[in-house]
Amino acid sequence: MPLLFYWQPENYARDREFGFGFHLNQSSPVMAAARDGDSVWAFTRRRRDGVYVLAAELVVRALTRNPPSYRYGTYRIWGDLHRSRYFDVDFGPNAEPLIRALGIRARAKRLGQSFQGARAVREISDADHRLLYHFAADLPVYPHAAIYPEDEFEAQLVHGPAARRLMTRETRAAIDRRLRYLYDTMNIHRARRNVEILQELYDGRCQICLFNPRIRCGHRLCHGHHIEWLSRGGEDVLENMVLVCPNHHAAIHRDDATFDYADLTFRFTNGLVEPLRLNTHLPRAL
Repeated sequence: MPLLFYWQPENYARDREFGFGFHLNQSSPVMAAARDGDSVWAFTRRRRDGVYVLAAELVVRALTRNPPSYRYGTYRIWGDLHRSRYFDVDFGPNAEPLIRALGIRARAKRLGQSFQGARAVREISDADHRLLYHFAADLPVYPHAAIYPEDEFEAQLVHGPAARRLMTRETRAAIDRRLRYLYDTMNIHRARRNVEILQELYDGRCQICLFNPRIRCGHRLCHGHHIEWLSRGGEDVLENMVLVCPNHHAAIHRDDATFDYADLTFRFTNGLVEPLRLNTHLPRAL
């Protein structure tokens, strides 16, 4: 079932500043209707003139549950990285007449008021989806909506500013903005301590395969991985982290494997399901 949701302007501005996440977190039970391949359309209100414009089309590749205390919602939709797109709202045309003409009730004086609370996410028909698809056919796409190398961001936390040399794919301005985000919003000492806590909690073992490099190699080689990537706005808290061996860490990053707190499993695009075989710190979704 295709969906439509209202992206609050302040949330849109924040996400655009720090990098779009290619996911959507919401508590609305309507989210449970999303299936792989469905489109989730987003619109927002442009700040400079108050015009409502299309902001994104996320093509669903997975629907999972977040931990029970997660402040941004119960459900998470993971967008397909290759098929999803973010539109440049600075140049988008007025989408309000089209949205009001869809087969949903959106009669509030201000369009955004029709998408509040439990109605923030709305189911739309396949016919409505086709109308949005054709409307978006020639919209300018935001050129910087990309996933940044998460392993490099995690290296920042472990190795500090010396890891800056790894970040070669971005312009100088983009690198500086990302570094400010990391260092201004996160407590680096706490971040490193979180990894140490996981190492101590699991005696250095991978939570997925139980590989123990301390016994085999004499060193702690497992990594602290952020389930919701830092480069997508994830928080550096234990509830968002697992301890995994380098092989599993690389595979999760390369595949962008999804994680579901409902059953504490990583799911890969080839169908492989990897449960946490060792866990005492992550809560299950309610």
